[in-house]
Amino acid sequence: MTTSTPLLIAENIHKSYTGKAEPVHVLRGVDITVNSHDLAAIVGASGSGKSTLLHILGGLDRPDKGTIRFRDKDLSRMNDEALAGFRNRNIGFVFQFHHLLPEFTALENVFMPGLIAGKSMAEIRGRAEYLLEETGLKERLDHRPSELSGGEQQRVAVARSLMNEPEIIMADEPTGNLDEANTDKLLSVMMDIREKEQTAIIIITHDPRIAGIAPSIYNLHHGQLELPAAGNS
Repeated sequence: MTTSTPLLIAENIHKSYTGKAEPVHVLRGVDITVNSHDLAAIVGASGSGKSTLLHILGGLDRPDKGTIRFRDKDLSRMNDEALAGFRNRNIGFVFQFHHLLPEFTALENVFMPGLIAGKSMAEIRGRAEYLLEETGLKERLDHRPSELSGGEQQRVAVARSLMNEPEIIMADEPTGNLDEANTDKLLSVMMDIREKEQTAIIIITHDPRIAGIAPSIYNLHHGQLELPAAGNS
């Protein structure tokens, strides 16, 4: 894959929610194209709709209007069951809160998406072990979330997002609960895995330092994405 190959194309995305007096228009005709192996950051003020946009791009929510195409698939036309299966196979998510299952080990949390996809344990165990090793958690395979630091928990979440070899990772403030040292470590892990896995990443952030690692930086303002500014490669 190359960065010139269109992976995800969203056009004229609108989204509003019911307010106390009148509808609140969060997204007002958003257009964005993400190519294979792209790294794009979306910034904006708190409450600007960044997370809403990411959820819509990833098929976790539906727009009121507009289309989202992932290669030859029109996500807007999929029913809920088909969309859930598509997300599982093609998109990895990392959120501000790791959402790990507390009763399972790091290894079990990572291979969960593989089980949901119907893969055999023989298929997924090696992949899960590899991803945890790549994220620096080789010695933490059998630890439960309560036995891991915040930074380690978030790295487990990153490994889990990659379980089914998705073409794109969507990360919503993934470093929001981490200190500077753990933020740097997590970003280093994500950038390293992006290169090895040839995965595109969209990252939502309010931190200019984090956004600055992205070649394309979009600003969500008044419900629309401003043209990307040049970031750092």
